[in-house]
Amino acid sequence: MTRRLHILAIILFISGYVSTAKADELDLMYEYRIAQLNRLSPVELEYNADVRKYIELYTGARKEDMAKIIGLSKLYFPMFEEALDRLSLPHELKYLTVIESGLNPLATSASGAVGLWQFMLNTGKLFDLQVTSYIDERRDPYKSTDAACKYLGYLYNTFHDWNLVMASYNGGPGEVRKAIERSKGETNYWKIRPHLSEQARHYVPAFIAAFYLMNYYKEHGIVPVEPAYDYQKLDTLHIRYAVSFSQISQAIGLDVTRIRMLNPVYKRDFIIETEPWALLVLPADKIQLYLQNENLILGYVPPPDDYNMMVQRSANTEGMTKIIHVVQPGEVTHRIAMQYNCTLENIRAWNNLPGFEVKAGQPLVIWVKEGE
Repeated sequence: MTRRLHILAIILFISGYVSTAKADELDLMYEYRIAQLNRLSPVELEYNADVRKYIELYTGARKEDMAKIIGLSKLYFPMFEEALDRLSLPHELKYLTVIESGLNPLATSASGAVGLWQFMLNTGKLFDLQVTSYIDERRDPYKSTDAACKYLGYLYNTFHDWNLVMASYNGGPGEVRKAIERSKGETNYWKIRPHLSEQARHYVPAFIAAFYLMNYYKEHGIVPVEPAYDYQKLDTLHIRYAVSFSQISQAIGLDVTRIRMLNPVYKRDFIIETEPWALLVLPADKIQLYLQNENLILGYVPPPDDYNMMVQRSANTEGMTKIIHVVQPGEVTHRIAMQYNCTLENIRAWNNLPGFEVKAGQPLVIWVKEGE
């Protein structure tokens, strides 16, 4: 970086001129800040027009999302840093989860990738992440982070360049190998970039922009949304029996939605009996209360679900988000229910319908679970 660039960047910063600066002056400021981050990071950071597009996206249309993500980083980043440190990996790789999942352990992509680190089913199996009818360890913050660190370490041993590692994490190592071959052995990410898929071409610029914003969000007027819990205020229990989230909720007075957020690995709000034990994450101040009520929990046998019970619960919207679906010509209620993974009884209860019939143009209230 030239002395002129350094001095001008400082003048702009002190004067508060950034908010009204012209495009070239903004570029100068972004370039200076990213150069400062690059100086302290083994992950090579470059500033260009594509990186700027993502900075503008994160500070513009996605500003509210970033405020939530920055808040959630207090919950997840300490765990990521510990796992990365165990394998001597750059701590900066934690920012991958910002663009992978937005720090949502329940996130599911259109291609079927799941969790904070967005593992596909078969890739997850390579790292012993179990997926059954009751659990999905791709959604387990601890196990998926451990798997992601091992995978990132494997990719670095293959390419010895962190930008190529990130591109291959996104598009697969095969895609990066082909891009290197097509560029006649070139191993600089920016030079092989034209030979990558569109998604992989945008991945590293998005990472650099996320890296930048997670460090300079205050300068863009972003106020983090504080999460309900942070990493230091959680504790774990080893459970050797089956228990439902509703039982836990009744015993300790914690909403099922909060229990679900802290234990995303369990797909059906139910912990099955597992050998040698299953893990239950709770707020530290609820642990003692849970243990005091453990005998009541063990003595409770929930009735089996049946159709009548399902109908009684059909109006429940706990932990769900409301959307409006406008009925299309020829569309029937069964199809709408299947589209949103709900039942006819749900649609009827949510909309106070006398029956199950709907008409074209009719707006319907639909409630969907997070991550669906």
